[in-house]
Amino acid sequence: MAKTSIFDILFTIMKEITKSQVKELAELARLGLTEQEIVSLAKEMTTILDYAQALDEVDTEKVKPTCQTSDLRNIFRDDEVSVSEISIEEKLQNAPMREKDFIKVKKVLE
Repeated sequence: MAKTSIFDILFTIMKEITKSQVKELAELARLGLTEQEIVSLAKEMTTILDYAQALDEVDTEKVKPTCQTSDLRNIFRDDEVSVSEISIEEKLQNAPMREKDFIKVKKVLE
């Protein structure tokens, strides 16, 4: 039985990224794109999908899974509480909305 990948599923559903899909993605990402940019991105994104499908066809059966190819590790520092030299008033002077000594934001969750 042949393996089924996400790319097999995607490519049976869509062969290319359409202009309307790029427009929808741009709207979700709050990007203002020109018609020329939309056409260009549709072509580029289709090329990326083609490349991903080609990679999916590579036999990796004998390749050891990896998540890190170098010995680099994240170096975390301890959080340190410190007193700021900037006054609360100075910090809040550019806040679009404020309530007392806090930045007020629009409600996100209902």
